[in-house]
Amino acid sequence: MKSTPLFLLSIALLLVLAACGGNSGNGGNAADSGKEISVSSAAAQEEIVIKATNFSFDKKEYHLKKGVPVKIVFENESGNHGVLVPELNLQLDGKNNSQVIVPEQTGTFRMTCAIFCGSGHSQMSADIIVE
Repeated sequence: MKSTPLFLLSIALLLVLAACGGNSGNGGNAADSGKEISVSSAAAQEEIVIKATNFSFDKKEYHLKKGVPVKIVFENESGNHGVLVPELNLQLDGKNNSQVIVPEQTGTFRMTCAIFCGSGHSQMSADIIVE
């Protein structure tokens, strides 16, 4: 008699776990699945890698070409950081670490750390230059 409620509880727990883990293709967040596609459905012709360590990016400037699809890959080497460039609709972090964009406007755009990372956070920036 005691095993029946335990059995039913086990079945209920399995159903809950199955419902939580059923969206494995995109980390469980359906809202993120269209983000990269909405930015650009074009295949990337170039790729740049942005590396972050505590309070700095690996370069002060990153150069892109106007109208050329580029895959931007973010690598977090130490600390907890992200990338944010609102003008280019670019936001990357440890979970969403790559994105294809097509820069349609020339200029210099400020890239900042998207995640508060400590005392040097406000100085953590670099420029993306679209030529």
